[in-house]
Amino acid sequence: MRIPRIYTDSPLAVGSQCQLDDNAANHVGRVLRMQAGQELRIFNGDGQDYRAVITEAGKKQVQVDVTEAVTNTTESPLRVVLAQTLSKGDRMDYAVQKAVEMGVTDIIPLTTERCDVRLKGDREDKRLRHWQQIAISAAEQCGRARVPEIRPVMTVPQWLEHAQACDVRLVLHHRTEHSLNNLSTPTSVALMIGPEGGLTAEEIVLAESNGFLPVALGPRVLRTETAPVAALALCQWLWGDIGT
Repeated sequence: MRIPRIYTDSPLAVGSQCQLDDNAANHVGRVLRMQAGQELRIFNGDGQDYRAVITEAGKKQVQVDVTEAVTNTTESPLRVVLAQTLSKGDRMDYAVQKAVEMGVTDIIPLTTERCDVRLKGDREDKRLRHWQQIAISAAEQCGRARVPEIRPVMTVPQWLEHAQACDVRLVLHHRTEHSLNNLSTPTSVALMIGPEGGLTAEEIVLAESNGFLPVALGPRVLRTETAPVAALALCQWLWGDIGT
């Protein structure tokens, strides 16, 4: 039987007892209906997995004994920060989920001129919590040791300033002939993805003036939720841990 892998924001240490946080306890107790004596693999984003045995299982509270720390080698050496323009429906959910699977480090929801989603106040907080939970679930599923952070929504100028810490900065659009070839190997990459209608010419020029390289991912126009998956796959292949 496959041992469930669960994220918890609780501190973890070998030989200690741990009470899982509410979300993790709800998933273990209510969804999986696990019982005392069953095994779990848990992680809290510190870079390791932990083997644990359930000592108490209820619908609202789950307690475990942490028995062993296990080295997790799933994290890529390449740090990738993704600025993904907000989109309607489940397209943003898809982009977050797949970006986590492809090894993204941080995700910044981005508002651009042609963005048709506007989030403020409680609505923004709710969506950020929703996307963070998607990131947690994706990290659980794909075996990652760390959960990417969903950061607050940024404007283009805010994002361009935030991205300056990355070695290589890329703005993706189909109106360029540049590719990822002939770039030196970076340790960190910033990716800027536009909306369905694409980034405006002014936004692209602004990005380029802030050190972003324009890049096309081939002759076909990709949807906004497809572009980050393709870009991350290429970055991991060239500079990360795919194919190694």
